[in-house]
Amino acid sequence: MRITKTAWPFRYSEGRSNFASSETLEDTAYRDFVLDLCRRGFEMASHGATMESSPRERTLSAMERFKDLFGAYPRLHANHSYNRENLYWGVDRLDDPLLRAVYRRVNGRPPAFYQGHVPESAYWWGDFAQRHVEYVRNLTFAGINLLRVNPSMPYRDPSRPLVHWWFSAVDAEGAEEFAVLLRESELARLEEEGGVCIVATHLGKGYSAGGRVHPGVRKVLESLARRPGWFPTVGELLDWLRTQRRGELLPASEWRRMQWRWMGDLAARKLRQRWGRLWR
Repeated sequence: MRITKTAWPFRYSEGRSNFASSETLEDTAYRDFVLDLCRRGFEMASHGATMESSPRERTLSAMERFKDLFGAYPRLHANHSYNRENLYWGVDRLDDPLLRAVYRRVNGRPPAFYQGHVPESAYWWGDFAQRHVEYVRNLTFAGINLLRVNPSMPYRDPSRPLVHWWFSAVDAEGAEEFAVLLRESELARLEEEGGVCIVATHLGKGYSAGGRVHPGVRKVLESLARRPGWFPTVGELLDWLRTQRRGELLPASEWRRMQWRWMGDLAARKLRQRWGRLWR
């Protein structure tokens, strides 16, 4: 089972960070580990230059470092958290006027906070993305089968022209969420429906402890290994899905449903996190 893995080329040394314990490609042991994965057929993707906001110069330097290590610029990119160089992020992910208004009210950041796609910004790198990056992740959902919510994936969006192709993903923050998402009944449903699942997760969040894999994750992976599934990298899967598409654009009705589903799934996830903390 080869996966698509992101890696930050550079450390962040400009102050405090919520991700300060994360390893980067400047760490020798971690770099060797990632290079070995790459040699074994795993796919490397961009998650930004580092864990916090990066101006254009650092982002472009990170892309050159990526190319030096892996032989090519990244085909895939996933925006990270609150990094200001994110492309079409925050409220700019949405078109529905009501959802944009709700998002502005609850997000707590100004509408122009994310500026990777803004030419006059210090965080601008959209021209590089347009030349070299093929796929960018956008909305994430809770259901296991992405084709039920985004059957036209990957898709082009003329209103966001710096990204060639957008794709969706299923959200699983860490090991506990991963084990629930891919439980036996859900895997059986995914197989029965002939569906597609791209899981966005953080392998540093509870997947192993003391040299042992999380038992729920182990059970899921063993179940997957017994099934007649196809386990490609994200790039391979998206390439194949493109061959199945008759068109490139996303139908307006599908995009409208996706936005509302994303907002609903996001609200439910926030509530679970909040009530989980209160319960503990």
